Amino acid sequence: MSRTLMKGNEALARAAIRGGCTHFFGYPITPQNEIPEYFARELPKAGGLFLQAESEIAAVNMLYGAAAAGARAMTSSSSPGIALMQEGISMLAATEIPCVIVNVMRGGPGLGTIQPAPSEYFQMTRGGGNGDYRIISLAPATVQESAEMMEESFELAQKYRTPVFLVSDGLLGQMMEPVQFDRHTKKKRAGNKRWILTGHRHRRPPRTIKSLRLDPATLESHNLELQDKYGRISRRETRFELYRMSDAELVFCAFGSTARIVKNSIVDLRQKGCRAGLIRPQTLWPFPVQPFKVLPESGKAVICVEMNCGQMVDDVRLAVEGRMPVHFYGRCGGVIPEPAELSEYALELLTGGAA
Repeated sequence: MSRTLMKGNEALARAAIRGGCTHFFGYPITPQNEIPEYFARELPKAGGLFLQAESEIAAVNMLYGAAAAGARAMTSSSSPGIALMQEGISMLAATEIPCVIVNVMRGGPGLGTIQPAPSEYFQMTRGGGNGDYRIISLAPATVQESAEMMEESFELAQKYRTPVFLVSDGLLGQMMEPVQFDRHTKKKRAGNKRWILTGHRHRRPPRTIKSLRLDPATLESHNLELQDKYGRISRRETRFELYRMSDAELVFCAFGSTARIVKNSIVDLRQKGCRAGLIRPQTLWPFPVQPFKVLPESGKAVICVEMNCGQMVDDVRLAVEGRMPVHFYGRCGGVIPEPAELSEYALELLTGGAA
């Protein structure tokens, strides 16, 4: 099977077309611009539609319209652009519209920087829109995994009638790695078409998609139905990777490109006699609680490593439930931690020298 050397962003776009994407709406923002650039060139060749919107707000509402009409549609942006989309994302969740949203994260808050910084854990797992909703958030750590999760995101969106986040970052989006696109060829899920808006042509009763429910009992019932769906997703779709965990005395937790750095640190620590391992969430939501409930008896502490000021660490502490101390190590603003500094912190922690 052949492999192609590609940037992470380009691999995402190519995988989306392979996954059946027919409509893309977006607005330029660094560091994700290779995605709309690829779609502008390649999606029309595949019979699809590329449209550059006048803003992120316009893009998410175009996405809403196309997906409501049954199209396999997506958008992409980066951190502050995703923040602008939050009202539309809440609407998509409320009306159960299947679609895909890619966030190639950069540093914040505000406009922040164009440097890579996975500082969107809150936005990807807690949401910035109103109401009680959840969105599946897939977090790849390699370009290969980015492509595979991109294709899978459309399947999950159709399966559960929900928006799906693909959570990348500027480091992963800009790096080049070999990708094998024929490794996983899946049958594209058709989805339930009884809800889409195609025009009734006087042949059936008209359909309506709306998020406004003025009757409290009706809105409560809808919310409970959504929560039941989120429960099914949590039971069935939680994913994680365990790396050298069987005898770990020091347990790292990291996601995305940060986890790659942690793995290098683990190799270094084991060479120095420290048995370190990694729990890597592949879904940020639903968060993988299960591996923290069965931590090895050799475990002494958990270190949550993030390229932000500490966002996922809250979920890690909830999952650990006090069974061992949970520490946080982070760099922010686009500063990328070195494996050596993680190793130094870990060794100091084990000898009582780190906070």
